[in-house]
Amino acid sequence: MMWICLCSVFQVLVIGDLGVGKTSIIKRYVHQTYSTNYRATIGVDFALKVLNWDSETVRLQLWDIAGQERFGNMTRVYYREAMGAFIVFDVTRPTTFEAITKWKEDLDSKLMLTNRESIATVLLANKCDHGREVLTNNGVKMDQFCKDNGFVGWFETSAKVGTRTHKAHTYVHTHTHTHTHTHTHTHTHTHTHTHTHTHTQNMHNSFVGGGVLIQPPSMGLTPPYLRYLLQPSSSPYNTRSLPPI
Repeated sequence: MMWICLCSVFQVLVIGDLGVGKTSIIKRYVHQTYSTNYRATIGVDFALKVLNWDSETVRLQLWDIAGQERFGNMTRVYYREAMGAFIVFDVTRPTTFEAITKWKEDLDSKLMLTNRESIATVLLANKCDHGREVLTNNGVKMDQFCKDNGFVGWFETSAKVGTRTHKAHTYVHTHTHTHTHTHTHTHTHTHTHTHTHTHTQNMHNSFVGGGVLIQPPSMGLTPPYLRYLLQPSSSPYNTRSLPPI
């Protein structure tokens, strides 16, 4: 099955285990709110964020996929027209980190580009305002984990902390692609990877509670981890020859 999108609407998946804070991240980013009383998502929920991308208006559809959905068959329907994805884990719960590769495998088995590449996927290490029980305090290992598993980057996040309390690490925009809104996707069960190694520099960044910590002039109010999805070439490294999306 193939489709072509000639539009400025981007469907972005937010996936990960139950209770990692997917809904809270979305609420913080879209509405600048946080609550401890969110109920577990059932099936899928949606949020819309309108962004200024250079001279264009981009509508970002965030699809909040319930944590238990990986064990069902509906993810194929939810993933169908996605153009990017966040996979979220809870830094205080090692089991949610261990589940990352399962979520990535599920995503890659059901959705990819026609050049046999995976869609751009960013890893979010959530609840960084708490004590860490996983290796996010070791940036080198996290960088390597992302390269080994096909993520374009990773960020520490906290939906709870609404102010810019963490200073972002500087990253270098190493190269640019011509931005295009023409996309071709295919849905399949098999996939291969083509590795293209480019300059790597400081891929770890901090993004806390929806505050924009890195503000490239042309990005409007787009936080850095969304920048990686909307323009994968802005990632400090590419483990694959990712097309601009």
